[in-house]
Amino acid sequence: MIERYTLPEMGNLWNENYKLQTWLQVEIAVCEAQAELGYIPSEAVAEIKAKANFDPQRVLEIEAEVRHDMIAFLTNVNEYVGDAGRYIHLGLTSSDVLDTALALQLVASLDILWQRLEDLIQAIRNKAREHRYTVMIGRSHGIHAEPITFGFKLAGWLAEVLRHQERLQTLRKTIAVGKISGAVGTYANIEPRVEAIACAKLGLKPDTASTQVISRDIHADFVQQLGLVAASIERFAVEIRNLQKTDVLEVEEYFSKGQKGSSAMPHKRNPIRSERLTGMARLVRSHAGAALENVALWHERDISHSSVERVILPDACILTHFMLHEITELVTNLLVYPQNMERNLNCYGGVVFSQRVMLTLVDKGLNREEAYAIVQQNAHTAWNQPSGNFRDLINKDPRVTQQLSATEIEACFDPKHHLKHLDQVYQRLGI
Repeated sequence: MIERYTLPEMGNLWNENYKLQTWLQVEIAVCEAQAELGYIPSEAVAEIKAKANFDPQRVLEIEAEVRHDMIAFLTNVNEYVGDAGRYIHLGLTSSDVLDTALALQLVASLDILWQRLEDLIQAIRNKAREHRYTVMIGRSHGIHAEPITFGFKLAGWLAEVLRHQERLQTLRKTIAVGKISGAVGTYANIEPRVEAIACAKLGLKPDTASTQVISRDIHADFVQQLGLVAASIERFAVEIRNLQKTDVLEVEEYFSKGQKGSSAMPHKRNPIRSERLTGMARLVRSHAGAALENVALWHERDISHSSVERVILPDACILTHFMLHEITELVTNLLVYPQNMERNLNCYGGVVFSQRVMLTLVDKGLNREEAYAIVQQNAHTAWNQPSGNFRDLINKDPRVTQQLSATEIEACFDPKHHLKHLDQVYQRLGI
């Protein structure tokens, strides 16, 4: 991932040094397990732990000659360890180290993402609490529908992010799988007890039935779950973009002092962070497709997945982390304009209260079809007219006034009716 979108907290888990450190961590755990079972001298393990090291640049130099990254790594480690290095990698195949170490990186990445989700949850919760009763228009098909509150909209976001947090908790268990079973996974040259001990030391569980690699459905699940997180962030970002349109302007991204929106038009205040998030979501989703294609490997293994994962796994983690950071700041500092919400709600004299008028007429004895026709005629007369006023038309329609008193008509236009069950939603979410 380019530096522009890489935050150090996540980026540090996907640099070359950290990757090689996890490789060494796996190799040492296997050596410790071998020693516990009496297969190699414990003195050798102590020497390995004391001396083992690597130089990422030296590894690259060796790899340029041998064309094999694991051999290059082991060669460099043995340059530090000396004779005791002969006990490193005994009975292993490269994928034992690569896949087990990759699991460590993915688990560490998930721990960071889970915490950033927690930050987003708190930001949404705070904003939802602040705007619990900030009335605005709800929209369907992009068209004014009926009143809601901005807090209610945010409650829907909160419920979605909470589901993602639960998914990541499950995913952490799924991805925390190691594999120390040797070539094609048969344990021919290393026994399952070594795998069990080594994985326990690393905080992983052994794969149930590996081939020479851990099956890539696990990794596809990982990337798909990040794709879901990105999709939700995109949903929030698209909503902000729509509500920030000049002719809507119910919310707006925070515009800092000195910030400029356009090189040509000084007046511009653009939703650039929301648009950036929308674009990033496309990238994460595309990685999910590539991860699914990685599942079908030849026989017990090939390495067609390897080149793909070198790109998609770091990028998916780094992008999702950046997106969570961005959307959390965006929500925290979001500018909300209740007066514009009220203006839009009452457009064309409150046509959005048409259902309340219709149902009240039905309660008075009119059949639904007749009540619908009366209300629709008045609503469409007011619709899209500069001086259109649905409420005035209703108050002057004898078909309505013969059935409803002025007080009853007035009650139809009270938005509080639409908020009467709001508290139940908030209680479910603990807001």
